[in-house]
This record gives sequence, structure tokens and C-alpha cells, in this order.
Amino acid sequence: MPRATSNGQAGESRRERVTLPGAAVRYVAVVLPAAAACLLTLALPSTARAGWLGGPVDWPRVALLAFLHACWDALAQGLPTPCLRLGRRLLRREVPTAEPARPTGPAFFPVLFAGVLMLPPAAAALVALPAALSGHATAPRTLRRAWNAAQLALAAFAAAALFGLLDGPRLLLGSRFPGAILPALAAVAAFCLVNSALVGGMRRLTEPPGPVDTWYARLRAAALPALVHGAGGLMVAVLWQGPYGAFAALLALLPLSISAWVFAQGHRERTAHQAAVQALVQAVEIKDAYTRGHSERVGRAAVLIAQQLGMAEERLRSLHFAGTLHDVGKLGVATELLRRNGPLTEAERRAVEVHPVFGHELVRDIAFLGEARAGILHHHERLDGRGYPGGLAGDRIPEFARIISVADAFDSMTSTRSYRRGRPVDEAVTELQRCAGSQFDPRMVHALVAAVEEHGWVPALPPPGGWAGEVPDIPLGVPEPSRRVQPQGRAVSSGGPT
Repeated sequence: MPRATSNGQAGESRRERVTLPGAAVRYVAVVLPAAAACLLTLALPSTARAGWLGGPVDWPRVALLAFLHACWDALAQGLPTPCLRLGRRLLRREVPTAEPARPTGPAFFPVLFAGVLMLPPAAAALVALPAALSGHATAPRTLRRAWNAAQLALAAFAAAALFGLLDGPRLLLGSRFPGAILPALAAVAAFCLVNSALVGGMRRLTEPPGPVDTWYARLRAAALPALVHGAGGLMVAVLWQGPYGAFAALLALLPLSISAWVFAQGHRERTAHQAAVQALVQAVEIKDAYTRGHSERVGRAAVLIAQQLGMAEERLRSLHFAGTLHDVGKLGVATELLRRNGPLTEAERRAVEVHPVFGHELVRDIAFLGEARAGILHHHERLDGRGYPGGLAGDRIPEFARIISVADAFDSMTSTRSYRRGRPVDEAVTELQRCAGSQFDPRMVHALVAAVEEHGWVPALPPPGGWAGEVPDIPLGVPEPSRRVQPQGRAVSSGGPT
């Protein structure tokens, strides 16, 4: 391998030093022994593993399924890593790749499901390990790979155990095959439930809520691929144990690989959308450092409001994009105006207030944003018609814009910035309620209050070293007070909008 530069080594070292939160580490410390205990049932005599734990283990079948699962999973995700490693060892030379290995699609599970249906539970869990331990993982890599292996092993163990309890292995053989369909569906459901629950618990401990970050939403997203892959696994298992054997089963994987590629394409598209949005957000935050992190928090708050309103999940992602990109128009505003430590003239204020129009112009041709574009354009409208840029009132203001307006104001009030101290959450809520009906839609305010009571809210904090100079207190009365701290620490009115 080419030697890495010192900068590359330093970057790699920094990535490896990333740690999981303590609660997540404790969660992993519970899941890993549970997975190990499931695997240790293989050490029991075959007579002791009768019934739902299965009987004798066909080790060549286990090894072949594990290898195939690792290879097909890697190829489905755009990660030909196992094949490349094998090629390097055989050829004793480097095999060039077009791009770095990164996960680009959902996992490919038909081979694993075939193992669930044909093997004892612990052996089925063993099939999942090579793919999980050799796949891509973010830092800390060792712990995350161990976690990936453990949660897949537990899901496979649970699915195979349920299939065994329902007498599925016996029904797979011969003319009794149709009777195995319902047990196979139950096994797929068990796999999805266990996997979604484990992954959901980890995400809750390590990541902020996403646009549709609920256990039910994750389960729904996994259901269709799991059903397709489960049907493929059932086909592989039936063919494998039939007169044509493993070769016919492998041929059946070819159309399933195409199916996995189709699912992966959708995943790649969503990933590209998210990357485009994040690039725009980072550009805004570089230009206006005062709002760093503000865009993501507004996106999350908007989704929390919408979930309280019962908004359909298809619209939640678009709303999340709208909230995250609501200030993208600041890219069209002079940097000196955004960073001004003094009051703006009337002309300068009008120039800043054009930022929703700039934002809409920037994103109007981005098709995947859809309804989000109207939210970006109108998020500074007021219910009484005194907002901008269109002076819309009441229900003429798009729903996304009315939601983002409340989310934007709430995060602005509760965030501590260099030019003023953030307000406590309860005071910010009181201010929103006071302005409901004039500036904000009362329905959206009520939904935000309910969401905060249910989920809580962590406001933005000052940097670890604190702000330079005194951070003044500010009176309530406007959603985003326009005050800055001059170098001497004296607070002055600025009149600049969010």
C-alpha cells in the first residue's frame, strides 16, 4: 500500500479517537454479551440443542453461507472490499479502486435469511458475523463493527429461533413447502423487530433526532426490503435443500442482486440529497458564524412540530430540508451586513430582508426539495400580514413556512450567542404564546409546546471558551432580538433580522 502522508495519518488518528457517549458504550456492553451467549449455544452437545435451538450443525454450509453473505452484502453496498483483499493476497499487488469504500446502500440479506431458515439459531447468527466485522464503520471502528455484528447476530438468532418454534425447518422439505411460508414471514418480522429495536436504541443514544426518527418509521422503512430479501432467502433455502442443491440456489441470487441494486440506488439518491443540503448549510454557517448549528436545530424543531400535527411521513423529510435550509439566502447577502456589530440603515435592513427571496432563487430548480421551497421563501411572513417578503396573512402562508417561523423563533430565543444571552425554554414558550395569533400560527405554537414537553429541548450553548466580552441579558418581546456586542462589550440595537 502507498505510504500515507503525515497529515493523512494525523487525520486517521483523529477519526479513530472519536468516542461514543457513555450511555451508548454501556448499551453496547449489554448487547455484546447477549450476542455472545447466543453464539455459545453452539458449544452445547447436539442432543442438548434439540427443538428450537436446532440439531447438528452443517459447518461447510455455515462457512459457505457466511462467505457468500459477506461478498454479496459488500457488492450490494458498493463495497467490493472482501474480493479486493482476496485479489491482493493472490496477486501480491495492489488492485486499484475507482473510489474509496463507503456504504452506499442497504444491506443484502437473502443469504443471511437463507441461513436463518436452514440452520440452527446460533449457526444462523454466525453467518452474519463476517460481513459485519469486515464492513465499513465510522470511528471508533472496532467498537462499531463489534456492535454491528452483535445486533445482526441477535436479529438472526431470534428469527431462526422463531422459525424453529413454528416447525419451519421440517416444512421446508418436499411437498410441505407451502406450509413454511407463514413461519418464514414470522421469521422476517422477528428479524425486523429485533434489528430495528437495537438500531433505534443506539441511534437514540448517539444521534440527534432525524426527520423521521421514530422506531415505527424505521420499522416501516425496513419492511419492504426485508420482505423482498426474505422471499429471496426462502427461495434460496428451498432450492438449496432440493434436488439441484447449492448451485441452483446461487443462480437464484442473480435477480435478487438486481433488486438489491435498485434499493441501493434509492439510498444513494437520498444520501446525495442530504449531502447537497449539508453543503449549503455549511456555506451559510461559514458566512454567518453567529448561526452555527441553528439551521439543524430549526430543522429538528420543525419536524417535532409536524409530528405533533400528524403530518404524513412523506412530507416530514421535505419539511426537514426546508427548516435546515431556511437561511440559505444569506449566501446572497453581503457578509459585512451579516457580521455588523452596529445598527443597520433602512437600506441595509431591506437588503438583509431579501434573503428569503435569494434562498428561493438558489433552490427553486432543486426538484427533490418540492414543498420545501415555499417554506424557505415565506418563513418570515407573519400571521397578521406584516411579515416579508410577500406580506401574506393567515392561511395564505404555506404550512411549512408557518411551522418554520415558530421553530426559527424558538431556537433563536433559547440560543446563547456572542451578542446576547439565550432565554430559558419556559420564557421562550411564554413569548411564543404571547405572539400567537399576531405573528405565529397558534396551532404551530401549541404543537411546539407539546413537542418540548414530550421530548425536551437542548438549546445552543456558548463555545467551550466562552464569548469574548460580556454577554448581555435581553428583554423579551421579539422572536430574535437584534443586538450585538461591540468590542468594548456595550450592547447596541442593530435591527438586523434572523
